[in-house]
Amino acid sequence: MAVNMKNIDTPTDISEMVINHRKKSGLSRNQLSMLSGIGKTAIYDIEHGKSTYQIDTLLKLLAVLNIKLYAKGAIE
Repeated sequence: MAVNMKNIDTPTDISEMVINHRKKSGLSRNQLSMLSGIGKTAIYDIEHGKSTYQIDTLLKLLAVLNIKLYAKGAIE
């Protein structure tokens, strides 16, 4: 399985990634909501580029979609 790395610079980058993975997984927003425990409205907001949501909400969503989040800084 190929691993794709992508820089996340804007909320739109996150929304595109979430939509792409959800659709490739064959999940509706309703199904993703049930699997993640996140409300459909929150998923809709994330998929439409809303920039204010809690990080734990995003992490739950990414876990269900099997997306790993990494951070890299200039100082290691």
